[in-house]
Amino acid sequence: MRGLFAALGRYIAHDDPLTAALNKVAMVLAGNTPFYPLYLWAVLGHDASPVILLTLCSFPFWAVVPAIARRCGLAGRVFLTIIGVLNTIWCSIILGFDSGTALFLIPCIVLATLGFHQRERKLSLAIAALPFIAYGFLRIADISPPRLYQQAEYSSLITLNGFSVACLIGFLGLAFAAARPTAETPLAPIRRES
Repeated sequence: MRGLFAALGRYIAHDDPLTAALNKVAMVLAGNTPFYPLYLWAVLGHDASPVILLTLCSFPFWAVVPAIARRCGLAGRVFLTIIGVLNTIWCSIILGFDSGTALFLIPCIVLATLGFHQRERKLSLAIAALPFIAYGFLRIADISPPRLYQQAEYSSLITLNGFSVACLIGFLGLAFAAARPTAETPLAPIRRES
């Protein structure tokens, strides 16, 4: 098991701390993807449709991010953000807009705004527009999911997805904080009024 973790560590390693952090994010997403249908089954119970297994389609895309980043860190970071947006659209089509899956566009905005260096700001802002465009598309498009659920089930799905988004944003905060250089600056002395 130790060898497996060592191999994974080598796979996500990168000279650029920001790219290494996003590689770690990609692996966490890949690791959680197989559990998402189980969460859905837990929430939906006997009403769960086999179509929810289509949410697994993103797994290979998350898993390949570090391989892309090894060739070009910027390409890996762009790919991760775009896959996040496309996966959110895909899951919203599968489960319906009312399921709250569109909430996953929020971490996509975080990835697009914090996952790039200052010199990449123009590209970052362009990519940050994609989640907003995706939300508009999902809100306006009349896409009927393969299976409709009861209002109580949609409420449970929103709770599940909202909690998942909150956890993901918390993890992104930790990952980005670890990737940023620390600037230890001493505090200026306090002047006393005489």
